[in-house]
Amino acid sequence: MSTGNFDNWDGNVLDLGPLYPFVGSEGLMVVVLVVLWAAWHIAQMVGENRALEDRVKHLKQAGELQKAVESERVIERM
Repeated sequence: MSTGNFDNWDGNVLDLGPLYPFVGSEGLMVVVLVVLWAAWHIAQMVGENRALEDRVKHLKQAGELQKAVESERVIERM
């Protein structure tokens, strides 16, 4: 992509044209990225919750959940 001829600096900067691609679409890109960011967080939370529920279900079936909870030591405040 050419940004113009810089041999003569006595010209109008506006005559050069856009200096980077997709000029004017920054707002749309921000909206798309915010939507993708939110969707990724939602998908991450759903996946982690599903994995946690599966793990708790497995521990409950094996009777290990109560043992794991009882083996935890509570740190008392000083």
